[in-house]
Amino acid sequence: MNWLYVFIGGGIGSVLRFAFSVLFARWQLTGLAWATLCANVLACVVFALAWVYFGEKESFLETHRPLILVGFCGGLSTFSTFSFETFELFKRGDYAIAIGTILLNLILCLAVFAIFARNTN
Repeated sequence: MNWLYVFIGGGIGSVLRFAFSVLFARWQLTGLAWATLCANVLACVVFALAWVYFGEKESFLETHRPLILVGFCGGLSTFSTFSFETFELFKRGDYAIAIGTILLNLILCLAVFAIFARNTN
């Protein structure tokens, strides 16, 4: 059943992400990716509120977690999960791993685009 919850939540999150793209398309001229920023921040707010409010409650873990955290937030933006996991590392005092996580994600993902962009020119 969890697969269905992830599917439904992911669909809703993805449609909302697309709606942000359409809504903010005219603002792209400013240089800032408003739709991406809005999706990332909203996903983090929803993730944080759900985590703080529901925490480790059994009913939340079984049904709402796949729907809200994995599905909706994942469909809207995987940045919310990345932020949460990195925050947990900082909270545990694993500063080097947290900074390494940030740098690896940023450098590797930018490198992928740089490699593919170089091959298309």
